[in-house]
Amino acid sequence: MIVLGLTGSIGMGKSTTARLFAEEGVPVHDADAAVHALYEGEAAPLVEAAFPGTTRDGRVDRALLGKAVIGNPDAMKRLEAIVHPLVAKARDRFLDEARRRGAAVAVLDIPLLFETGAETLVDAVVVVSAAPEIQRHRVLERPGMTAEKFEALLAKQMPDAEKRRRADYIVDSGHGIEFARRQVREILAGLAKMPAKR
Repeated sequence: MIVLGLTGSIGMGKSTTARLFAEEGVPVHDADAAVHALYEGEAAPLVEAAFPGTTRDGRVDRALLGKAVIGNPDAMKRLEAIVHPLVAKARDRFLDEARRRGAAVAVLDIPLLFETGAETLVDAVVVVSAAPEIQRHRVLERPGMTAEKFEALLAKQMPDAEKRRRADYIVDSGHGIEFARRQVREILAGLAKMPAKR
C-alpha cells in the first residue's frame, strides 16, 4: 500500500481535494477530524486533568481550551503530549484497516504535515495549491475571518512556495473542481504503476 500525505495552506482547497480522493475510493484519514473525535471522547478526561475547567458535559470545550493554551508555549507542549500520541494511534488503526481491506493507496490528510515533520510517515506528498489572490479570497469569505486573522494563520504555516518545492505531486485547485479531479486521477494512475511501499 502506498501512503500519500495530503497537505496545503489555509484556503488552498485541501479538504475538497481529500474528498476527491475519497470519491475515487481511496481511504482518507483526516487528522483534524481525529482530534475533534478525541476531544469528544478518549482525550477529554486527560485534557480536563491537565487543564481543569476546559471541558463541558464530558467534551473538550475548544474555546475554553484555547484560552488555556494559546500564547503559552509550555501549556501547548503539555496539550500536544496528550493529543499527539492518541492521534498517532488513530492514524495507525486507520492504516492497518486500509491494509486489511486491500487498499492500494491511503491518504493521510495532515494540515501541518511539513511543519510537524510528518512527511517521514508517508511515501509521497501531495500539496494542494492555488494563486495567492484565490487563497486570500476564499479565506476572507469564511465567517468571522479578518485580514489580520488570515495573516496570523499564514505566519504559522510554511510558505506555499516551499511546500510546492518539497511536494512529490501538486494539485492546482485554482481552476475549478473538475480540473482538480483530473489531477487526482492522474496521481492515482501514476501510483498504480509503482510498487507498493508499506
